[in-house]
Amino acid sequence: MATIPFEARLEDFRANVVDVSDFNERVVGAYNSGLAERGLPADDQTARSVVPAGTGALRDFSYIAPDIPEFNSANCVGCMDCVTQCPDTAILGKVAEPSTLERHLAGFTDDGVRQKMTAQWSVTNKYFNVLEKKGLGGGKFGIFIDPTKCKGCCECVDACGDHDALKMIRKNDDNMKWYRMAFEMYKSMPETPAKFINEKALSDMMLAERSLLYVGGAGSCMGCGEATALRMMLAATGFLYGQENVGIVAATGCNTVYTSTYPYNPYRVSWTNSLFENAPADAMGVRARWDQLGWANKRLWIIGGDGAMLDIGFQSLSRMLASGADIKVLVLDTQVYSNTGGQASTSSFKGQDAKMSYHGTAIQGKKENRKELGNICMMHKDVYVAQTTCAHMNHFYKAVMEANQFPGPAIVNVFTTCQPEHGVGDNMAEHQAKLAADSRSFPVFIYDPRKGSRFKERLSLVGNPNVKEDWYVHPKTGEKIDFVYFARTEGRFAKQFDKDGNPSATLLATQAERLENWHILQELAGIR
Repeated sequence: MATIPFEARLEDFRANVVDVSDFNERVVGAYNSGLAERGLPADDQTARSVVPAGTGALRDFSYIAPDIPEFNSANCVGCMDCVTQCPDTAILGKVAEPSTLERHLAGFTDDGVRQKMTAQWSVTNKYFNVLEKKGLGGGKFGIFIDPTKCKGCCECVDACGDHDALKMIRKNDDNMKWYRMAFEMYKSMPETPAKFINEKALSDMMLAERSLLYVGGAGSCMGCGEATALRMMLAATGFLYGQENVGIVAATGCNTVYTSTYPYNPYRVSWTNSLFENAPADAMGVRARWDQLGWANKRLWIIGGDGAMLDIGFQSLSRMLASGADIKVLVLDTQVYSNTGGQASTSSFKGQDAKMSYHGTAIQGKKENRKELGNICMMHKDVYVAQTTCAHMNHFYKAVMEANQFPGPAIVNVFTTCQPEHGVGDNMAEHQAKLAADSRSFPVFIYDPRKGSRFKERLSLVGNPNVKEDWYVHPKTGEKIDFVYFARTEGRFAKQFDKDGNPSATLLATQAERLENWHILQELAGIR
């Protein structure tokens, strides 16, 4: 029997299996109306577990929360922190030439609406004044909230910080109508011109449409720390390589559940979900086939949680790292098996209260020390390793961009807050991630074999405060930011404190272990 060439089979698959317009109208439409279970027959798409790209854009979360962020353009500085930290692609920025903006504003015949829409755009030093002085012509900057994607987590308000350009307000029929109108204007405007995107200001990447490869509509929890990491990784990769040159192999976990809640897919790139333990092996096969086809320039990322990468899938990961294959790994480190209800993993901290490691009279939380994936991966030959957080925005983007450029295996281990399991508020992902690094609970670092032949030349601890000291001391309050300080802020360690707030012996032992790990990193980096 004749063999059908791969390319022909691929075209047949695209043409006959995934009719996107039909899928969106027939399948997504039925789910949005609530009639899917009564009116949808089984079909080839469902049988093949196929969900077209970007269908999450059609999902409406406007019923989720009673509040929504309100933008005050007068206070905005164009930092893009809110856009970057939003886990749901619910808040987006755009820069427009004044003449272009005026033409679009002229389309609003109602004076009140036009004035309000005009106020949505601000003059900032970053995008207007600086470029005006250079004779390049400044642009006006606007922030727009998609009411169908916002879950009301308030992460954007926290990210805005002291600028006070965002605050939460109560939803009503009138303001929801306004939000929909304003977001329609955002979509109708041309893409941000290239001259306003400063490649040295890495946050600007999300102004480019080629970076917005995660459209929202995922079923993740409010404020999910994982989703922000996915958005940022895809933004940095898509900005440099383009949508058609990115692929994902995902290990079973929270990330595959909330990104494939049928029929909603937030990704605009090709991706596949493998088993919990063998995503690296699956990716090695994909990489080999891509290389056969001459697709060496395409970037392939593995995504998995700490369970998939530190526990059951570690052998597969180690084998991939040893292979020398040009594959990149994003580890979403929540320090717990979030997908199965908060079980402890080898990434969990000692003393952490988690399922299968409950805090009781005989056993006070998890008994084993945390497994340091970053340290282990550095022991593999010629592997790029980064440990970072979404709160360290430039550090994160630098790690992803260098990982993509590295000619071989690269792994980026990211602290990702899981609000329900960590016992913190929905708006706390960025805050807790930064505190984890400040307290030496999760130090950030980059290990690049290209930097030299010795360990201290390859390993950089830049990004951590007070790198030469044991602990970071807050310059204003004088407080020592140690592991116990971090533990006080999270519910998963609540039982480790007595009624007077004194830490338990278990927690103090964990603090000593965290300091020991920090000392090892300092020594390897040539600091101690």
